[in-house]
Amino acid sequence: MYRIFETDGFLSDLERDFEGRREKIKKKLREYVYPQLKKSPDFGANIKKLLNFDPPIWRYRIGAYRFFYQINRE
Repeated sequence: MYRIFETDGFLSDLERDFEGRREKIKKKLREYVYPQLKKSPDFGANIKKLLNFDPPIWRYRIGAYRFFYQINRE
């Protein structure tokens, strides 16, 4: 199982309003996205590996918003 580490910048960005959807997005991250990423961070309907990035960057889509992350397999 993988662990999730959030950067200070990410946490700061989560405090934005997101057009009135901040609490809904936080809840979705906590209850659905994080458990899914902990089990399988590179596979899922809303997961996509971005091209031409080294180290590889992945994105998770929640509606109109995209959250970007890296996977450390060590």
